[in-house]
Amino acid sequence: MLHAAVILALLTLALAWPVPILLARARWTARAPGTALALWQAVALAGGLSMIGALLAYGLIPFGATPGRGLAALGRAAVDTRLPPGAGFEHVFALCCAVILGTHLLLNLIATVIRSERQRRRHLTLVELLSQPYPEHAGTRVIDHAAPIAYCLPGATRSITVLSAGMLDLLTSDELRAVIAHEKAHLRQQHHTVLLAFKSWHSALPWFPIANRAENAVALLVEMLADDQARRVVDDGTLARAIVLVGTAGDPGAPTDALAPLSEAAHPADMVTPRVRRLGQEPLPLPARAAVLAVATALLAVPTALLLLA
Repeated sequence: MLHAAVILALLTLALAWPVPILLARARWTARAPGTALALWQAVALAGGLSMIGALLAYGLIPFGATPGRGLAALGRAAVDTRLPPGAGFEHVFALCCAVILGTHLLLNLIATVIRSERQRRRHLTLVELLSQPYPEHAGTRVIDHAAPIAYCLPGATRSITVLSAGMLDLLTSDELRAVIAHEKAHLRQQHHTVLLAFKSWHSALPWFPIANRAENAVALLVEMLADDQARRVVDDGTLARAIVLVGTAGDPGAPTDALAPLSEAAHPADMVTPRVRRLGQEPLPLPARAAVLAVATALLAVPTALLLLA
C-alpha cells in the first residue's frame, strides 16, 4: 500500500495549494458557476479524503496488503493488544493522525451546522417581531430600516426572504423583482448547505490559507447562480442596476445580500464588479463544462479507488 499512500499524499499536496489557487484565479468560472461549484466541492472532498487516506494507507502497511485486510487485521490487533511484526511507531502515529483528523473534521461540521441553525432560529424570531409580511410576495417580510437590505433565512420547514423599507424605496419594481428572484433562488437551490460545508472546512483548518480562499470563491459562485435565476425574470441591464444599487448603497455593515446572517465570506460589495461584469459574457460551451465535470468525477474517483483497490 506504500504506492497508494505516496499517490494520496501527492494528491493532497496538489489539492491543498496549486489546484485551489489556479481555480480561484480562473476566469471561466464566471461563465459556468454551477460547473465551477461542482469542481470546488470535488476539490474539497477529494482533498479531505486524500489527506485522511494517505495517513490511513501508510499506517495500515504492516497490517495487510489492502486497506480492507489491513483494517480487519487492525481490529484483531486491537482485541489482542498485540501489533504485527513490522508495525512501528510511525505506523501507529499515522493511524492516530487519520482518526484524529477525520473526527475533527466531522465534529467541526456538526458543530457548524448546530451553531448556524441556532443563529438562524434567533434571527428568524427577531425578524418576525420586527417586520411585517410583504403582501405582494409570499414568504417575504419587510423590516423598517433605511438601508437597502435583502437576504434569505433558509430552514428545514420554513424559509423567508427579508427586505428593508429602504430597499423598497430604492429600487424600481423590475429591480425589486430581480432581487426577490435572486433570494428565492438561494432558498430553492439550498445554497446555504454548500456555504456551511465550506465554512466548516475553514473553521476546522483556520491556519490553512486556501480554506479562506475557497470559502470566498464559493460564496461568489452561489451569488452568480442566483443571478442566473434572476436573469429569467428581468433583463441583464435591470439586474446589473439592482446588483450595483444593493451592493454599494446604504450601511456598509448591514447585510445586503443573500445568506448574510449565515455566511462570513467576502462582503457583498466585493462581489459587485465580478457579478456585473459576467452578465455580458457567453456561457461556457457544453464540451468545456463536460470536461470540467469529468475532472471533478476523476478527483473523487482516484482516492476512492486507491483506498479500495490498493
